[in-house]
Amino acid sequence: MRNSVHLVALGNSASLFLALTYAFCFAFDLAFPQWAMFDAWRRLFPGFTGLDLRSFFVGLVEAYGYGWYFALVWAPLYNYFSAQRG
Repeated sequence: MRNSVHLVALGNSASLFLALTYAFCFAFDLAFPQWAMFDAWRRLFPGFTGLDLRSFFVGLVEAYGYGWYFALVWAPLYNYFSAQRG
């Protein structure tokens, strides 16, 4: 039996995980600005400028995209090495 990772399932789940985590962290930054991570967001998300609505959506879209980037790289590698092992 070959164990393979379904690319679409991995892409959507990783992307949703990162988008939800980003939204939680953004809300945390708004609630506790003394511990804000928006300097890190500026480095991770091109177009992110601060804790405003536009930047929130820029980061949300890019976080979702990073999930798909992970899936597009990781799933084929996993499937390849899983097939080699079997």
